[in-house]
Amino acid sequence: MKLILLISIIFLDQSSKILINKFILLNESIKILPFLSIVNFNNTGISFGLFMDKIPTWLLLIIILLLIGILFIWFIKSNAPIEKWGILIIISGAIGNLIDRILYGHVIDFIFLNYKNYYWPAFNFADMAISLGVIVILFTTFVGYKINIKAKHE
Repeated sequence: MKLILLISIIFLDQSSKILINKFILLNESIKILPFLSIVNFNNTGISFGLFMDKIPTWLLLIIILLLIGILFIWFIKSNAPIEKWGILIIISGAIGNLIDRILYGHVIDFIFLNYKNYYWPAFNFADMAISLGVIVILFTTFVGYKINIKAKHE
């Protein structure tokens, strides 16, 4: 089941990016809803476009591979089932963005949320997976912490 989820997230991420590259010109924007646009944006930086064109692709590849390796070790050593799912979801997203960096030298971002002069940097399904995985891990950590506190006071 975990392998199916991993492959599904990577497939959704990569197939969506292929479609974006095929049907939307670079830096073009198509408004879907008043607050949602589909764009074709090449992110050469890290999360949220930080350090765009400042870090060489080869260095980013090494960092991402190391992080995936650390996450994989954490996944293997974890005894908490929900935490394992969170880690797996993060790994899936990281692999999706790693594939972009290997194939294109950048990450393809295409979901753009904005309202008037406020906006969230463009992102993709891999970014959503990473964020969701972090939320799952934070949730399990918080719940575990609350359970431990409650047990100590009883």
